[in-house]
Amino acid sequence: MTRSEIQQVKQRFGIIGNTETLNRAIDIAIQVAPTDLSVLITGESGVGKESFPQIIHQYSRRKHGQYIAVNCGAIPEGTIDSELFGHEKGAFTGAIGERKGYFGEADGGTIFLDEVGELPLPTQARLLRVLESGEFIKVGSSKVQKTDVRIVAATNVNLREAISSGKFREDLYYRLNTVPVQIPPLRERPEDIVLLFRKFASDFAEKYRMPAIQLSEDAKRVLVSYSWPGNVRQLKNITEQISIIETNREITPAILHTYLPEQPGEKLPMLFGGKQQGKTFESEREILYQVLFDMRQDVTELKKLVHDIMTDKAQPVATQTVVNHVPTINIPSNNNISSVHSINVEDDIQDTEEYVEESLSLDDLEKEMIRKALQKHHGKRKNAAKDLNISERTLYRKIKEYGLDK
Repeated sequence: MTRSEIQQVKQRFGIIGNTETLNRAIDIAIQVAPTDLSVLITGESGVGKESFPQIIHQYSRRKHGQYIAVNCGAIPEGTIDSELFGHEKGAFTGAIGERKGYFGEADGGTIFLDEVGELPLPTQARLLRVLESGEFIKVGSSKVQKTDVRIVAATNVNLREAISSGKFREDLYYRLNTVPVQIPPLRERPEDIVLLFRKFASDFAEKYRMPAIQLSEDAKRVLVSYSWPGNVRQLKNITEQISIIETNREITPAILHTYLPEQPGEKLPMLFGGKQQGKTFESEREILYQVLFDMRQDVTELKKLVHDIMTDKAQPVATQTVVNHVPTINIPSNNNISSVHSINVEDDIQDTEEYVEESLSLDDLEKEMIRKALQKHHGKRKNAAKDLNISERTLYRKIKEYGLDK
């Protein structure tokens, strides 16, 4: 599809954003709509997955049929089969009449199964039968019924992990996932965040009959740098709160910070996880100092061990064997970082005190790690960011900060 056609779809369904991954998801939804293939929409909670089944339905030959959206996670396990497939009168306590069920009602139309990963296993088996043959049986009945329904499912959980833990059927996953549509989280759409805020602010200004709030330039930078764990839904809620509460219609970073929940420290390149030996490290400098300190400690202990073995007169053979296998440990020198000496038998074994200069340039060390990661992955920033355990946005910022993009 052309960009103008995608833009028309966005306007029709109220989708805001120009990120390439978002445009790609819309394009896939429109391309698959004329078919009857099952579609699985994945993405974190709050990214706006509910718009895509409507796009698929409206651009399909079923657009004049029923469109039913079902939140699978909101229906109790004991009644979900009845809700989806219907029941006969007297099928269970409280079944005072016959119920048709969503698959009967939506015959010739589309059913959107939101949070499909929450379905209990018996219900998954019933759903699989509908996908395979278009057949289902009402609760309390023995009569097989037919239905012509297009199924679009969505989930914010990792279904592959659910399959591994026995909570989701693998055969159902492959039936649903005929065409996957991945919706990107808001943190991967930084250029869309201010656009969304402006749209929500305008909508709430009209709704509550008040002037629209506006962001200062500094506040925009704060908004874009936030991680948005609740995605578009969280951004919308915060915009509404600010619109109602704040009398000052120009929003500064100080005002914005009062509405943004605290987020964990930004992940940075490191050799170990953020938690080590019961300690939680919140800053990059503290993490790097800890890594270097641990290396120094390991080297000192290793040299002491070699010294003890060599001075053990009772086991000369064992001493020779161990010494021959002592590894050489080098920390790459990087301007202000002193290399830890290689451990060799010829070294003065009494000198076990190794150190790292206090004037360490941790910025240089971080720059070197980023440079090597980019070299390793041939400049592919996505792979480099994954290797360094940081977000792509953080990597882009660090590359510009250190001048590595030149």
